[in-house]
Amino acid sequence: MVYYELLQPNETITGDRYRLQLMRLSRALREKRPQYAERHDKVILQHDNARPHVAKQVKTYLETLKWDVLPHPPYSPDIAPSDYHLFRSMTHGLAEEHFTSCEEAKNWVDSSIASKDEEFFRRGIRMLPERWAKVVANDGQYFD
Repeated sequence: MVYYELLQPNETITGDRYRLQLMRLSRALREKRPQYAERHDKVILQHDNARPHVAKQVKTYLETLKWDVLPHPPYSPDIAPSDYHLFRSMTHGLAEEHFTSCEEAKNWVDSSIASKDEEFFRRGIRMLPERWAKVVANDGQYFD
């Protein structure tokens, strides 16, 4: 895991907020993955077509990063690694949890992510090309 950010209650993602998250992600990549720069800053970004993700300021910023952005069919959690891999694994642990504060929830998420080894994340990313092709072949229809 290179970077993640939790929103505060009642916060929403806007184009400006998403652009800031991408800036932080880019910085985290340079700091945590020094080999990133050696591979000519090659990043393939897969995100959906939610309004903040396609906002003008986001598109402009992505152009400066020179990241490849995968075309995305209508929203499908089948190809969001956070949805099909990470969140699915967290669901079981959350079943019996009852948080009394945002800080408790944040601590739980932090420890859950920290408990995953590198291979867990690698496996989720390696599944992406096949899942992406399947979603495209099914015209964005949901599948298990």
